[in-house]
Amino acid sequence: MNRIALFCSLFLTGVTHLIAQEGPNLVPNGSFEDTDGKAKKRGAIESAIGWISPTGARADLFIPGKIVDISVPENFYGRENAKDGNNYAGIVSFSFGNKVARNYVMAKLDEPMKKGMKYCVKMYASLAEGSKYASNNLGICFTEKPVAYEGKELLTEALGYKAVVTHAFNDSKVLNTTSNWDQICGTYTAKGGEKYIVIGNFVADAQVKQEGNKPPKDMKVAPIIASYYYLDNVSVQLLEKEEQCNCLISDNKSTYSTMVYQLGLKVNANQTPKQRIESQQSNFGFGKSAISPANKEILDYIAEQLKANPTFKLELIGHSDVEEDTEGLSNAIYAEMGTKRSTALKDYLVEKGISADRLIVVDKGYSEPSQDIYEDDDDEMKQAKNRRVNYRVIQ
Repeated sequence: MNRIALFCSLFLTGVTHLIAQEGPNLVPNGSFEDTDGKAKKRGAIESAIGWISPTGARADLFIPGKIVDISVPENFYGRENAKDGNNYAGIVSFSFGNKVARNYVMAKLDEPMKKGMKYCVKMYASLAEGSKYASNNLGICFTEKPVAYEGKELLTEALGYKAVVTHAFNDSKVLNTTSNWDQICGTYTAKGGEKYIVIGNFVADAQVKQEGNKPPKDMKVAPIIASYYYLDNVSVQLLEKEEQCNCLISDNKSTYSTMVYQLGLKVNANQTPKQRIESQQSNFGFGKSAISPANKEILDYIAEQLKANPTFKLELIGHSDVEEDTEGLSNAIYAEMGTKRSTALKDYLVEKGISADRLIVVDKGYSEPSQDIYEDDDDEMKQAKNRRVNYRVIQ
């Protein structure tokens, strides 16, 4: 076997409030949205334009559709909405003795990295509910030449790869989030000439910290004797002088609510079309604007009502909870969640054939608490009820 000379470098991460300007993402198709339309089963990562698996163990591509194994949000390994857009990838990061072979994903950067220049590198990961384990050491590596092994090798130091640490608390934190996304982020100083990005676990089993994981009781999922992670929004951006990565840094002591309050579609034949629309409500998880299946059902119904009543205009009134508003002051990820949610719903309605000039995005932040809140609701439930979009018809 010919071993390819390559290197991985340590990410240096730190808390900062200096936000880098959004520059071009050097990772083509970093959110896995562009596909060739040929993904029909697991192991089809190469259907995502620009992405391949560099070893014989093929990674997965998840897309909305009727193919249950690779669908979004529910699929063979668990349930997750895309961080943004519709699609995401999935890899095995750890399994004892490589019993379930590790996967890696690789893409060629749009241009080689420049020696001595700093780059802001980010991706998001979410543990699949079917995973028996959660683990650390999920990371990113940059190489000068493409990686290509036909077997199911672990790409570790034994093959010339150095471990990559990509989370500020990697030594103490396992990535165990199953109902949201962990951000992996850092600043990388280029050696010069790196052309490829490779994502996976680059350390031997003995160096992996892991813990057990169990799927929710209400969820039927095929268990996998491994740590399996969904991946989304991979980006590499050149930093100008004095710019720093806007990394979301969190440790084991800070956790966000995973509760989602959802009313579902309400249909009352005795109501007017205006009342039917305004009785609907779309709810979201903490920091999320992705559209759930329940919200799609609501939006499909609203689209039908708007088509039947062409003089209606619709305000989509977005709300956030107090913690999102507080976090948003220092981290753009959580800023203006009301706008992000309303805009996502507006875009969906436009795709359903509703003219954009009939849809008005409104952001109320935390200024108008939900009318569904009861006195005996605990704080987590109150916040979950506040993460919503309401609808108001203008005639």
